[in-house]
Amino acid sequence: MLHLAAAHDWPVHQLDVKNAFLHGDLTEQVYCQQPAGFVDPKHPDAVCLLRKSLYGLKQAPRAWFQRFATHLQHLGFISSKSDSSLFVLHRGSDVAHLLLYVDDIILAASSPQFLQRIVDQLRQEFAMKDLGPVPSSI
Repeated sequence: MLHLAAAHDWPVHQLDVKNAFLHGDLTEQVYCQQPAGFVDPKHPDAVCLLRKSLYGLKQAPRAWFQRFATHLQHLGFISSKSDSSLFVLHRGSDVAHLLLYVDDIILAASSPQFLQRIVDQLRQEFAMKDLGPVPSSI
């Protein structure tokens, strides 16, 4: 992807999704003990049914990836058949490529305006830390 971006002189941007695993929706029933300080005195042995993923759950990485991939598809991205972490978006003459590694994103687009529009759309759904442009010397 970096070779493609460099060959076309596309801007490349880095982002980090904050608390990524907390965005995942669980598809199976997972229970946990009541958190310390929040134990119901009337039902001290009751457990909590989780609807959202938590860090440390074995389901967390997959739940997060599914949540993010579904949102990208909603935005019009298509998942690559050769690499499950690569997503491609075509809008008229504009093109964008997004690579996801756990909670880190590399985004390349055919114009700075298109890139910024995608970043803004992602920020509407997820809290993100903007790590800025990828240095051109890489």
